[in-house]
Amino acid sequence: MRITKTEVTTDVVIIKIENGNKHILLIQRKNDPHKGKWALPGGFVETDETIITAAVRELKEETGIKVSEAELRFIGYFDNPNRDPRGRIISFAFAAEVPAKTKYKAADDANKAQWFLLNDLPDLAFDHQRIIESI
Repeated sequence: MRITKTEVTTDVVIIKIENGNKHILLIQRKNDPHKGKWALPGGFVETDETIITAAVRELKEETGIKVSEAELRFIGYFDNPNRDPRGRIISFAFAAEVPAKTKYKAADDANKAQWFLLNDLPDLAFDHQRIIESI
């Protein structure tokens, strides 16, 4: 699918600290583009919601993790015109820290969800490595 207008998405960096090490929760994409690659939880902002509301919704849909808007910290926007093969998509990224024992479960557009050490991340979809490096 090629999008001909600018779309807005949101991505969420979920962090836990365990044994003094930072871990990032990633999802394995169920659909193209980048099917099977690891990515941050996130997705498109719907017409009737704010960007931060979309971040809360997408995180819950893809991982089962519930955070409040107040728990999310804005990281920045990512607007390279070539960041997404579907077209012109601008992402607003957020971060939140959760307790080490937080339960999660892959759902919706995610095949799997898994914690990775911050310094040992797999190859990521889109510009998600850049987003993580911005925190």
